[in-house]
Amino acid sequence: MSIATLLAVYGISWWLTLFAILPLGVKSQLELGDVTPGTEAGAPGVPRLWRKVLITTVVALPVSVALSLFIQFVE
Repeated sequence: MSIATLLAVYGISWWLTLFAILPLGVKSQLELGDVTPGTEAGAPGVPRLWRKVLITTVVALPVSVALSLFIQFVE
């Protein structure tokens, strides 16, 4: 398996993992009781994006290793 394939598998698994992790632990501005004027009340109050990017990076690594092993097994 080439390096390009490994990077592609990691990139795809990283994005899929990010979209799975994004809604976890999010509280809306309405739930926090601090709605900023001009924004939607359902918008995240404190999104903590850098923390989610770090978690995504850590979780995507074993996922991409498992997918790579599966791809090699199928070939």
